[in-house]
Amino acid sequence: MLNKEEISFIEYWEQNRLRKKKVWKQLSVGLPLGVALAGAILVNIFSGWNTRGTQIVNNPGLFFVVLIAIILVVIFIVMFSAHHRWDMNEQHYKELLKKREQT
Repeated sequence: MLNKEEISFIEYWEQNRLRKKKVWKQLSVGLPLGVALAGAILVNIFSGWNTRGTQIVNNPGLFFVVLIAIILVVIFIVMFSAHHRWDMNEQHYKELLKKREQT
């Protein structure tokens, strides 16, 4: 027997599961976390507490490589967190459908 929350989740996910898989919706899920991590990395480099960070800032070629790496990390976090959240909701949806069929 399903409770009200489970029934409302089934209805919600049936209507929105394909829309949540679109790229623009995925950006809104993981982008804040990725930008926060990138900001923390940049603050760490520019803070000057480590001499290696100062060397990276002063070398334009190395700094460009670090920026590309930070952008790739942000993209990975955005895509991974969005896919993970979608997969978790999809798994929960399928479990609830199976539970509903058994009763």
